Amino acid sequence: MKKRGIINAQLAGLIAGLGHKDTFMIGDGGMPIPKGIEIVDLALCGGVPTFRQVMDAVLDETEVEHYTIAEEIVEKNPELLSYIRESLPNAESEMISHTDLKEMSKTIKFAIRTGEFTPYPNIILRAGVAFPA
Repeated sequence: MKKRGIINAQLAGLIAGLGHKDTFMIGDGGMPIPKGIEIVDLALCGGVPTFRQVMDAVLDETEVEHYTIAEEIVEKNPELLSYIRESLPNAESEMISHTDLKEMSKTIKFAIRTGEFTPYPNIILRAGVAFPA
């Protein structure tokens, strides 16, 4: 039995299978995920688990070089935006419209569904490399 880190077998396997430049999403309970994209559904009920809980666990096991978020988060959820920026201080970032983020989600490797119910807690992460250059 795994002693620490992510114990969800599906999610642990998907993270282990990430290669450099692969993208994946952490999203809220209502984010539409395109057909054909594997979903790790962690949502139990509204607010459980939170976006932050899931993001913290994922970042503890994943090297991220870039992220994309919806520009609407600036006005609608500035507290979560601060958390994201603090959590990924060395990653490049871009902001696009929420509509474009949904379109971009058609190219991700997998999506993680949380129980988050706040505005715009959706992020597309791009895997980096975990070894020195």
